[in-house]
Amino acid sequence: MEFKHISVLLNETISSLDIKPDGIYIDGTAGGAGHSLHIAKKLKNGLLIALDRDPDAIKVATERLEGYPAKVIKSNFSDADLVLKELRIEKVNGILLDLGVSSYQLDTAERGFSYHKDAPLDMRMSKSGITAADLVNNLSASELYDIFKRYGEEKFASKIANRIVTVRQKGEIKTTLELAEIIASAVPAAARRDGHPARKCFQALRIAVNGELDALANALDKCFELLDKDGVLAIITFHSLEDRMVKAKFKEYTTGCTCPPDFPVCVCGKTPRGRLLTKKPIEPSNEELNENPRSRSAKLRVIIKN
Repeated sequence: MEFKHISVLLNETISSLDIKPDGIYIDGTAGGAGHSLHIAKKLKNGLLIALDRDPDAIKVATERLEGYPAKVIKSNFSDADLVLKELRIEKVNGILLDLGVSSYQLDTAERGFSYHKDAPLDMRMSKSGITAADLVNNLSASELYDIFKRYGEEKFASKIANRIVTVRQKGEIKTTLELAEIIASAVPAAARRDGHPARKCFQALRIAVNGELDALANALDKCFELLDKDGVLAIITFHSLEDRMVKAKFKEYTTGCTCPPDFPVCVCGKTPRGRLLTKKPIEPSNEELNENPRSRSAKLRVIIKN
């Protein structure tokens, strides 16, 4: 299957990065090189460092960026500091993180991300490590509940977790549709009309399998520190858990004095380390939503380092 992925908020992201022809930029989630290619095309004496943990993405990005000033490296964006150290680069002018799962990963049934297509229950972005099937078949009901509640904010997490444990006693749960049906059977009929009943649980399993929130938490401070003065950190999120983390961290970077309000003068000496490009996140236009319904939950937040 061809690696197809429609880059979300493409024009807004490229504009926000304010790309300098001689600058150094990181695309921490290269995917099919959608954003990467547009960054690379604006460079002359600069360099793009395109990272991804998915070997399929690395292969495609390498092909599509051939001939451009770019290095494609298989790595998690949370290790961007180690990548730069290896390249002997201290600071960069911009970093982009386009979080979430790519259209290619969703549409390639055998990757096991979709609850619409029958496939082995996998969900590994890196194609290595534990699978969703490992979690579903081996975790206790309380552990499954915790994943569904924490990462999926699933209202019926307890019922779903207990149903999974009951069903797997008769045999291993192996496929995506099998799991989707089990989840649906545990959700009240009235709730099934509010989107696909498996959506939140599949999101939660994907986050757990790939350690997505841990990777983001580890990456935020690293990425901000890697920026040169006036460097740009642009992050596209697709669900509230990611967005809350980014929003909170950006607020921390843009906060100055933290002295109690009754202090007559500042004694902490803290000044804002960055400034927001826009107070509210940038969201897809109606035109983009019509062209790409998967962009509906996307939010772009951008901070510039002082």
